[in-house]
Amino acid sequence: MDIGANLKAVRKGRGLSQRELAKRAGVTNSTISMIEKNSVSPSVSSLKKVLSGIPMSLVEFFSADMAESDTTPVVYRQEDLLEIGSETVSMKVVGKEFPNRALSVLSEIYPPGSDSGDDMLQHEGEESGIVIEGRLELTVGDDVFVLEEGDSYYFDSNKPHKFANPFDTTCRLFSATTPANF
Repeated sequence: MDIGANLKAVRKGRGLSQRELAKRAGVTNSTISMIEKNSVSPSVSSLKKVLSGIPMSLVEFFSADMAESDTTPVVYRQEDLLEIGSETVSMKVVGKEFPNRALSVLSEIYPPGSDSGDDMLQHEGEESGIVIEGRLELTVGDDVFVLEEGDSYYFDSNKPHKFANPFDTTCRLFSATTPANF
């Protein structure tokens, strides 16, 4: 998917100038311009922040060009999961076609040295996950936690938070957020 072209199409479709979207999202005009020109590849947190000015979820953004289906699948094969991650972090949404989802379920992969972005994430709802493989560094507010394989987390997503893998092995986890804002 061409993220820049898709952002530009969505922005124009909503009747927003780059300046207005930047103001609503709390970013600079040049940030919007660089994303639309594909001069930069935004992190998940940065793209989510930009989309908050529309407002639009990551799933809506990444599935904007997908055809609507008459039936809602029950089973989602590995190849059916919608990738919404960045160049370094893989985040795949389970159940992208489920109508009016109340829950976002993600399969995530953090390679060594990767993280969720420079900005702390903060959004309405609750968030939970379990580390399936490797180790994960989770920051919630001023607290930093190291989770090992089999460890899990659950917190209020209104608190600033960040995910990182400063370790030598890949981290895989499954997570869920409410409301379905991914």
